[in-house]
Amino acid sequence: MKVLVTAPYHQKALDALEKQFGEIIYKPWKTQGRAYNQQELIALLKETNAEALVTEHDEVTEQVIESCSDLAFIGVCRGTPSNVAIAAATRFQIPVFHTPARNAQAVAEMFIANLVNLMRNTLPAIAWLEGENWEAGAHTSYLQFKGNEIAGKRIGMVGFGAVGQTIANLLRHFPADIQYYDPFYTSEEETYKKVDLPELFSTSDVVSIHLPVNKETEGMIGESLISLMKKDSIFVNTARAVVVDRLALLNAIENDLIRGAILDVFDHEPPDELDYKLIHHPHVLATPHIAGATFEVEDHHADIMNKNLRQFFAEGNHGIRQLVNKEVLSVKTF
Repeated sequence: MKVLVTAPYHQKALDALEKQFGEIIYKPWKTQGRAYNQQELIALLKETNAEALVTEHDEVTEQVIESCSDLAFIGVCRGTPSNVAIAAATRFQIPVFHTPARNAQAVAEMFIANLVNLMRNTLPAIAWLEGENWEAGAHTSYLQFKGNEIAGKRIGMVGFGAVGQTIANLLRHFPADIQYYDPFYTSEEETYKKVDLPELFSTSDVVSIHLPVNKETEGMIGESLISLMKKDSIFVNTARAVVVDRLALLNAIENDLIRGAILDVFDHEPPDELDYKLIHHPHVLATPHIAGATFEVEDHHADIMNKNLRQFFAEGNHGIRQLVNKEVLSVKTF
């Protein structure tokens, strides 16, 4: 079988794919600096006579799948296969695999780094220092930039999947108290408290969003919940911007209803004028969607994908193709 791999893949993982399937055509999207659009992807699949595809960000649209309907499988090296027309793949009985938890450690580490930075006023303190504002004998910096510790704070996770659990596992050692909202999951860890959304928003020192985008979650975090937050609390979103009402969040920040926000995702990327109002606010620490951007994530997704494919084909599960995609379509876990 010829497998076209456009996702970044380390050599050992490519060798393992070659051993399993026979021939690998490696054309990573990073070579051209952007994902393949549907026309480019169709042309590449036809040109290489590929019989299967392992992708990351490429546009695997309905047209792509209809043009290459004999694909043995589509592997998506992402937490969710949101760039793939799952319904079309199911119609042609093409199994779709993805790589949940590939970036959980990366996002967790970034969460803690940014939370420490915001709570300890690190970035404005650095700017103050670089601005040569330190006068002889002055204790201005000690007084002006005194912050808070994570230890002893209550962290509320809205959605408690792989990322939320990884963050919780790190935070528990500070130590911090962890509570979470997830109607489809109950942790076996007794130190993690499951609560409803109003309680989580009204009692947490930090509210962190870990939701996928679907009909149930889009716009789910609105003014009614944000207004419950404590005045000294921090709002964090490293998941998806559209699950949050950005106007409600901006209003809370501009009117000092909450301490501030840490944002890695925005309604428009690149940002529009309203996004930039959030980004430029002095009580917001914003990064350009890089929480999951580590070199190790690429190693993780390659290893997870290879394991999924190895298990599926080794067990001869060709007859459950529709079930694989049905599970992707109906997944509810946050």
